[in-house]
Amino acid sequence: MTKTWAVFHDRNARLFLTAVTVSGFGTSALWLASGVWVKDLTGSDGLAALCMLAMWAPTLAGPLLGALADRVPRKPLLIGGSLLLAALLPVLFAVDGPDRVWLVLTVLFVYGAAGVVHDAAESALVAGAVAPSLLGGFNGLRMAVTEGMKLVAPLAGAGLYAVQGGPGVALLDAITFVLAALVYARLRVRESRPDPLAPPTSAGTRDEPPGRAATAAEAPGRRTSPGLSPTSTDRRTPSRRTPVGAGPRHIWAHPILRPLVLAGGTTMLFAGLNGALIYAVIDGLGHSPAYAGALYAAQGAGSVAVGLVSGPALRRLGERRFAAYGIALTAVAAGLRAIPSDPLALACSAAIGAGLPCVLIAALTAVQRETPDALRGRAVATAHTLVYTPNVLGLAAGATLVELVDQRPLSALLGVAWPATAVPLFQRPASASRIASRSPSDANPA
Repeated sequence: MTKTWAVFHDRNARLFLTAVTVSGFGTSALWLASGVWVKDLTGSDGLAALCMLAMWAPTLAGPLLGALADRVPRKPLLIGGSLLLAALLPVLFAVDGPDRVWLVLTVLFVYGAAGVVHDAAESALVAGAVAPSLLGGFNGLRMAVTEGMKLVAPLAGAGLYAVQGGPGVALLDAITFVLAALVYARLRVRESRPDPLAPPTSAGTRDEPPGRAATAAEAPGRRTSPGLSPTSTDRRTPSRRTPVGAGPRHIWAHPILRPLVLAGGTTMLFAGLNGALIYAVIDGLGHSPAYAGALYAAQGAGSVAVGLVSGPALRRLGERRFAAYGIALTAVAAGLRAIPSDPLALACSAAIGAGLPCVLIAALTAVQRETPDALRGRAVATAHTLVYTPNVLGLAAGATLVELVDQRPLSALLGVAWPATAVPLFQRPASASRIASRSPSDANPA
């Protein structure tokens, strides 16, 4: 825990976490209120569900949107993106009836697209602004803050919506983005222009914790990132030789990143299936649907807890084992939901909340650490697309299956099948030379 709290001694890390807390509060409040608002205006569950889809859909264009974070200075991009959303959200004051619902969905779509760019720019900038040994702890604390906001902000948003309606929540979110922009303006960072990507080198073939000894590319006096050309320097010149697809190719060809990102995507697929069963689990316990609030609260508490200890855990275990143990814990908890018991259901929710973020934190930390600065925006956005898209597919499949099959055998099956996702992470990673020697078509998932 000592190293985790050391993150707060880093000025830039503190500012990033402050911005995440402030803007995350507004985003979580709007996430709940937008669906309720559209439901009240139209009476349609389908249109209310489209609010979440509108915010999520831009993630599919992650590699393309993430390229903006590699072509534009990232600090001004964070400030400008926050101010853009602060100026956009008051447009929702014009929504006064069901015929203006399209305006809500349009704003949410732009909101989601800006969020993809924002997340890519922030993660890329953090990797260069925060000490490498603190990245794991920072990402864990970021997860803890994000999950903590999900426990508090929706309730605040619901209360504000009851008093001021949707426009009041939109105004609150706009204010949080202005405050976040002021925080980003205080960052002390020195940015450089993109460089072409060199093929992965053997420097990144070991699965070591973030606190490992510096490689040649990280030696004092050199400001090159792992994987950059040995001739790269501080004064990088713009290059057009790094296309949008360079981010996906980098992840696919990298011996550490590919298994972690694939494990994250598979895990989120199973998480979607598991999430679709939640109300069937509640029915089996004999409770009303409102009991979901208690289960979600327990899950959020587990996520906050693992976020606080992820830094030391990553240093001790390395990304692969940390992710694998988290997947195993989540799988066991999902399987035990087949047993109808209130205490067990709450314990399983807490365990899922603790286990599920492990692979997400591990994958993001590895992408930040093992990707050249010139490609971090695209790589982070690509990783988000590959990890989170399967979650929606899993939710859709689970919603269908739960209508056809009883929840108990489905939960038991998840408990048996899910652990297979962790098996590749316990194996020795392939060498970089072996992966780099494959044909270009093998290295490009497209």
